[in-house]
Amino acid sequence: MNWIDFFIGFTLLNFMPHFVLGIWKVRMLSAFGFSPRANVGYGLLNLAVSLGLFLYQYGWEGFAEQAWYAGALFIGGSYLLVGRMCYRYFHVKYHESSGQTAQSDPAMPIS
Repeated sequence: MNWIDFFIGFTLLNFMPHFVLGIWKVRMLSAFGFSPRANVGYGLLNLAVSLGLFLYQYGWEGFAEQAWYAGALFIGGSYLLVGRMCYRYFHVKYHESSGQTAQSDPAMPIS
């Protein structure tokens, strides 16, 4: 292991919480600010840096040799596909049970 491998893992793992919490509309401090949109952007920047370092270190054939990275990308993609759906479902259910509507909550996107 060398320093590039360390930063590949560091930025890949830093992508996960910022991206997931940004999709779930949780406010968390990131390098881009304190909003959910800033967290999604910061998470995607971390993913881009990690992917760039991985390709620099291992090339495209590295995905076949380094299965851990492909697995982490699969988890990130799962959050992308399922995260927003779960947020909308559970957020609406919470507001239905508390007597509020989704339109009265500024965090709930209206579509």
